[in-house]
Amino acid sequence: MLKMLNGSVTQELSSLSKEGAEILKEPLVQEFVQEITKDAENSVSIIRCLLKGKLTDEEISEEIELKLNIVRRILYKLYDAGIASYKRSKDPETQWYTYNWKFDSGKVIETISEKYKQGSKEMEEALAYEEENMFFSCVNGCRYNFEEAAEHNFMCPECDSTLEYQDNSSLIDELKGQMNS
Repeated sequence: MLKMLNGSVTQELSSLSKEGAEILKEPLVQEFVQEITKDAENSVSIIRCLLKGKLTDEEISEEIELKLNIVRRILYKLYDAGIASYKRSKDPETQWYTYNWKFDSGKVIETISEKYKQGSKEMEEALAYEEENMFFSCVNGCRYNFEEAAEHNFMCPECDSTLEYQDNSSLIDELKGQMNS
């Protein structure tokens, strides 16, 4: 998952040009694309080719001197993520299909913003859970909220050791710090 970002991520992304190679200069976008493709070495250069007008996988492969199957694998991962699309056409002479690819930079911005919002929501929920509960743990690190600990008579159901009160204030401070950074 993308590392947590400060609250200006949406503003930062919306200020980007939705067309052209400008979007690929953003580290956040590069990280996102590389997360999707699992290929830090080639994914950005393939997208640059698409943005420069190289539309087919063969053109991209020739442009960046990369094996055709690698180019296709990355393009299909981008397609599966919804940030690339293609149109298929049939050559009347050879009867072979040609795929013309397109990169959707607007969808990249939208997807990153949604990921940020989801991560922010999850962090808020985790903070609320930590603030609203009292926790107990055993020597082996098993952790239970008060209700669970009381249900087991403050004995760990996993390792049968005594559950002791755990101060979670440092965890609460850490969550608050991450949300404010």
